[in-house]
Formats: sequence, C-alpha cells, structure tokens
Amino acid sequence: MSYYIHADKFFLDNTTENGGYLEITDDGKFGTYTSAKPTGKIVDYSGCYVSPGLVDTHIHGLLGHDVMDNDWNKIQEMSEGLLQAGVTSWLPTTLTASADQLDAVCKTIGDNYQDAKGAKIQGIYFEGPFFTTEHKGAQNPKYFGDPNVETFKRWQKSAKGLIKKIAIAPERDGAVAFTKAVSQMGVSVALGHSDATFEQARASVEAGATVFTHTFNGMSGLSHHAPGMVGAAMSMHNVIDELICDGHHVEPAAARILIEDKRPDHVALITDCMRAGLMPDGDYVLGEFPVYVADGMARLKDGDSLAGSVLQLKQAVQNVVNWNISTPEQAVQMASKTAAISSKIGNQCGSILPDRDADFLIWSHDMDLKETYLDGKSRYQA
Repeated sequence: MSYYIHADKFFLDNTTENGGYLEITDDGKFGTYTSAKPTGKIVDYSGCYVSPGLVDTHIHGLLGHDVMDNDWNKIQEMSEGLLQAGVTSWLPTTLTASADQLDAVCKTIGDNYQDAKGAKIQGIYFEGPFFTTEHKGAQNPKYFGDPNVETFKRWQKSAKGLIKKIAIAPERDGAVAFTKAVSQMGVSVALGHSDATFEQARASVEAGATVFTHTFNGMSGLSHHAPGMVGAAMSMHNVIDELICDGHHVEPAAARILIEDKRPDHVALITDCMRAGLMPDGDYVLGEFPVYVADGMARLKDGDSLAGSVLQLKQAVQNVVNWNISTPEQAVQMASKTAAISSKIGNQCGSILPDRDADFLIWSHDMDLKETYLDGKSRYQA
C-alpha cells in the first residue's frame, strides 16, 4: 500500500520544497511530490528534512572488513552497516594488488552483488594498480604497473561489467591511450596517486578522464610555477573532484576553496573509509600494511602517513555544513547526485525522482541523521 512522507523540507532533484508530501508507492518507488495534503496514509516527519540516500563511491572497508578480504559475507555486513552512515548505494573499492587477486574480487562481487541486503552495490571502483610511487599513500608499489587495456577487460569480464570507475596516474606510459579506450567503454577514469605535471593531467582529461581521486591527497600540489595535479583538478571544467571532508585529510579552508571554485555539482564527497570504520581505535591492516587508528585518523605504522579514513559519509555532509561551506542541500548533493554522476550511476541512484527506488534519509535541522529508508522501508533509526 502506498503512503506519503510529510516533512519540513524535501531535497528534490531540481529544487528544495518547503513542507508538502512525497508519495512512496507500494512497490517501494518514489511517486510524485505534492504541496496539497493527499488522502491516504501519511508518515509525519515534521521538524525534519528528507533527502535522497547518500552514495559512497570510494570506500574500502567497514566493521573490521575490507573489500580485498574477498569474502562475500563480509561485504554483505558492510552493505548493511552502511545504512547507519546514511549510505544507500555504494561502490566497493579495491586496493592495489596482484592482477589475480583483483580478478578474484571482481568475480566474488560480480557473482553476488544483487543479493546485497543493505546499501545497494551499484558497481566497483578500482583504485589502482596503475599508480606511481611518489604519492603512493597506502597503496603497495610492488604491484604498480603501466595501464593495460587487455588486463582491464579481463577484470571487467570477471566483474560482469560492474567496474564503473578506475583510477590511474596520468604520467604512466600508455595512460592517455588507456584513458581513451576505457572511457569509451562507459567507465569513469579517475586520476590520482600521481606526481603528474599539469600538462600530463590535462592530456588524460582531454582523452576522457572525468574524476580526480581524493583531491589534494596523493597528488602533486599547486604552485604558481607548477600547477600540478591539484591545479588541473581545480581548473579543468568538466571533471568532478573527490574530496574527503573529515578535517584531517583536507583542512576546512582548503575544502572551502575547492567547493567554492568547482561548485557542488563538480565535487563528490567520499569517505575512503578503511576497515576500522564503525570500529574502536586500535591496530588494523590496510592491504598488506599495518595501520593504527586513533583520534579519528588511520595512519600507517611505518611512516605515519594517512591510510584511508574512518569517516562516515553522513559525517562528511554534516562537516561541510558546520564549517559554513555549504547549505544542507548542497552538502547532500555532493554526497549523492554528484557522487553518483562521477561514477556513471546517476541514472540509478542519488536523486529523488518518480519511479526511482525509494532510498531516502530523514535528517534533523542540525543535519543529524535520524532514519534511513531503503525501497520505501525503514531500515535504520538513530
């Protein structure tokens, strides 16, 4: 039986509406929005906002698990745990590893993704292995290599076409040709973990790259004589820049500069969360590297560099609002619609539109997550 949601505000695809009613159909889809009170069942969320569910397009782990564990039961637990982070769609994200390891992960997810019981698996994000060592972060350089289209096709076949995005370093040999070939397959090519010059980054963008991976982190910086990767991320017109807004990876002032420069339709909030997400402080492993988690940060034990995050996407949304960078609507857009578009899944999730799956969130005016709905059913309550 269909019903209606009533709330103070609705963050619809093209507008924000005050008050009114949003129809949820009996098959778990969004119906129409109306300002007039309808007949039928009404679920009253006065004092709250309604938004689309969040879309985490760059996340490695949660609840002690990692995508690279290659264990479907663990990925299933991650899927269900993400609902408390406000995430209703996600891309399980790989780390640099051997070609065979990556192929095995592709097969596991490709064979099982439709059985996810929580946040929906809308694709796979390959973060690596075509990177360079200068900004390797927590990626393992022993597996680095030049981009290879045939190897990618092998992974994509095992994934049943589920790879939606792959990150590469644009200075590697063959990067431009790889970018052109893979982008023509309908896959987003992202640029990251790279010491590329501005010109090298621009060449890959002109070949079809459309995303910069966790902007500012793991890339050559901006100076007035050498704009580097950061300069390319900020100045290229038709690219979307990932951004980790945990207050550790990027200072709020730098986040403000990027968001004001690119606007919310070209910045995607991500978490880059590793297995310690939703877990206590302590010792963990990321890929093959020991990591310690303390004070809201995950760091490599060897070298002390940041190793992913423990950020929840709902916290990133709240942070950019509390930092007075974005309105609530803009913050949600960066973590839903823009993120989905960045990974070519914007036709599946990230917006409140008629006939889309009714995956939505209930927020307080202070942007505290109150409730998560999936297919029109309440699945998490704070």
